[in-house]
Amino acid sequence: MLVFLSIGILAASFGGYWTWALVQQARRARVEAAADPTLTPGMPAPRLVLVGVVTDFLDTLGIGSFALTTSMYRWWKLVPDRVIPGTLNVGHALPTVVQAAIYIAIVEVELETLVVMIAASMAGALLGAGVVARWDTYKVRTGMAFALLAAAVLLSARLLNLLPGGGELKSLGGIWLWLGALGNFALGALMTIGIGLYAPCMILVAMLGMSPRVAFPIMMGSCAFLMGVASVRFIRLGSYDAKAALGLTLGGVPAVLVAAFVVKELPLDWVRGLVVVVVLYTAVTLLRDRRA
Repeated sequence: MLVFLSIGILAASFGGYWTWALVQQARRARVEAAADPTLTPGMPAPRLVLVGVVTDFLDTLGIGSFALTTSMYRWWKLVPDRVIPGTLNVGHALPTVVQAAIYIAIVEVELETLVVMIAASMAGALLGAGVVARWDTYKVRTGMAFALLAAAVLLSARLLNLLPGGGELKSLGGIWLWLGALGNFALGALMTIGIGLYAPCMILVAMLGMSPRVAFPIMMGSCAFLMGVASVRFIRLGSYDAKAALGLTLGGVPAVLVAAFVVKELPLDWVRGLVVVVVLYTAVTLLRDRRA
């Protein structure tokens, strides 16, 4: 019950803060005629909402959202590269909160392990967001390129059944819990660059001897809380595209509910293969264009 109360408080707090920030941004935009149109809030275009529908639907089923969202943004030239990391974290935050509530409700995991792992990821995200939000375009493109390459490797490994199988544990203690926390701290920091948490967290959990199913509440809970923390930094520094982030949220929340309660499961190996190709292409173009 305490976890769900915390998730509710997180959703309400982040939603309230972001709404206030959007209102303030709209007021400034009306006063400043020269405001950057890419950062001006307003209702997102249909394609921006479609990105949220596709990526959060597939995320709920185990594909991951960050790498595919980045690829779609660059493919359609929807969001400037410099603000993609912030847009990913802000826009996917509330859909991920919904996923977290669902998976924590249906998958059993020991409370102490869940709380420690989530807290560690939040600390990592707080550190990472403060750094990434101040990066220039060259650094962001370089960071995202390597993040996408890592995502492609992990997706390929999962497609080929090369990831560790894990054990049956539903909790950690002693040194193993500290090692898990340290690992999730690093993953939380890396997520602010654009490396999704799903596959890395599943590998971490499996290496610690836990059941792969336990990765879902740990991963989604970590993502929900760390994205809320990181997003505040990105919003404060204006390092995100407000319309694109709003599109992710408006499309993502209903897509999560459909995937979780209506579709539930699909044969997705062909989707993973396609995502690997798209992500690799996007990584190559980022490396090619990073000095442009």
